[in-house]
Amino acid sequence: MDWLSDIFIGHSALQAVVVLSLICAVGLVLGKVRVRGVSLGVTFVFFVGIVCGHFGLSVDSRMLSYAESFGLVLFVYALGLQVGPGFFSSFRQGGVRLNMLGLAVVLAGTLMALAACPVTGVSLADMMGILSGATTNTPALGAAQQALKQLGLEASTPALGCAVTYPLGVVGVILALMLMRRLMVRPKDLEVAEKENDNHTYIGAFQVHNPAVFNRTVKDVSEQSHTKFVISRLWRDGRVCIPTSDTVVKEGDRLLVISSDKDAGMLTILFGGQENTDWNKGDIDWNAIDSQLISQRIVVTRPELNGRKLGSLHLRNHYGINITRVYRSGVQLLATAGLTLQLGDRLTVVGEAAAVHNVEKVLGNAVKSLKEPNLVAVFVGIVLGLILGSIPIAIPGISTPIRLGLAGGPIVVGILIGTFGPRLHMITYTTRSANLMLRALGLAMYLACLGLDAGEHFFETVVRPEGLLWVGLGFALTVLPVMLVGVIAFRWMKVDFGSVAGMLCGSMANPMALNYANDTLPGDNPAVAYATVYPLCMFVRVLLAQVLVMCFLA
Repeated sequence: MDWLSDIFIGHSALQAVVVLSLICAVGLVLGKVRVRGVSLGVTFVFFVGIVCGHFGLSVDSRMLSYAESFGLVLFVYALGLQVGPGFFSSFRQGGVRLNMLGLAVVLAGTLMALAACPVTGVSLADMMGILSGATTNTPALGAAQQALKQLGLEASTPALGCAVTYPLGVVGVILALMLMRRLMVRPKDLEVAEKENDNHTYIGAFQVHNPAVFNRTVKDVSEQSHTKFVISRLWRDGRVCIPTSDTVVKEGDRLLVISSDKDAGMLTILFGGQENTDWNKGDIDWNAIDSQLISQRIVVTRPELNGRKLGSLHLRNHYGINITRVYRSGVQLLATAGLTLQLGDRLTVVGEAAAVHNVEKVLGNAVKSLKEPNLVAVFVGIVLGLILGSIPIAIPGISTPIRLGLAGGPIVVGILIGTFGPRLHMITYTTRSANLMLRALGLAMYLACLGLDAGEHFFETVVRPEGLLWVGLGFALTVLPVMLVGVIAFRWMKVDFGSVAGMLCGSMANPMALNYANDTLPGDNPAVAYATVYPLCMFVRVLLAQVLVMCFLA
């Protein structure tokens, strides 16, 4: 039975793979168990690793370090790639206010942690672990550990602090939301208000009765109104056609127009009258509206179209078709000439069957090709991220240069590639399932190594007075910033409670609390607010963890 002992006990590459794989498998299975609707998910891998480490299971230290580093890099890069397309757009309109509130949560917790160090006698290194656990933010823990290693300091104790405070970090946000709702929120405060959204397209039928647009081309009318719209169909004398930019609009024409919600009133004034038919229902059979034209959704799969402007393809003039809507990552966009196409965009094309078939050849529509993840972008991005993370950044007053490290560099490059890659004609598209797979794989590897390394001294730390102090500090760092900023946002700034809940969950990187908010609050405001603040807050926490270590321990 020596061979069996070698697989599980003897240090080797085989034993490291087997042990880490078993920890991940058991943790992921247990992570699906729900208690009162709350589950820890992939985070349970961390605690399984702690138990295994406590009972003496170990792997070679160099292999453990490699697996931990690679898992962290893979996770943060895939995370940056996912949030990149919405990172900069999150600062537009109401997103600025939500992001500022999210940053207030981050800064309040960080300042409280710094103030608690001299009061409680907890070292800054340990406090970084406590803060990471209290905010359920393992990338920040990884960033702090990398900074400590760069300074030649002990980097294992922060993992202990994270481990003992993480469970209450998960439930602390939920408890804070429950308390806020009970004390401050009235039933009418939970009513979902309609919000304007430039990305939400509106379809309306208009009749041309305004003399100002008689006998003018569609292009001239568009330039005159300064309103973005697309005319999908034009009815005249009982016939329907696809209008081009050179089509002349005449009195009595009926137009089917796609625009944004907020421009519907302006279009009524522009054309002279709007019909009462509701064209925004989901059960409309567009192909039955007329016998000559069909409507088909075509997917952009040709790599050479990635980053091209829609207007540069001249599809309307060459093929006599009209592109009315563009679907990207579940969001419906207005198909304007200046829209930059990305691989995976789904275009709604209206025209005669033969013309639509020709456009299908131009755009690709090879859906199967999108199911193969573009691994070249992943590995090139990781290399660029590690190079960026290794660049020393000199800051006045700090003797040791700051580096973004394994956590900061890849997430910055991931965000930049996810945002600007298509504009530079880089093929950065990965399916949602592929991105989730990379993130889950990297995070599971990282947490398994982290738990295995921290497990040896975990339980003896918890039962000591020092451990109880850590638990109390972690719970305070979870609840107090959330309650403070939540009250300010809801009472003083009059942000609706759904958006407040989502903002707090996003600023604390707590998807389990978001699940609670989604299940108990009406509308999708919690999910929208979470997605708005999550990228920036995650990025800032990763950088802050390193900056604090470098500033106070260098």
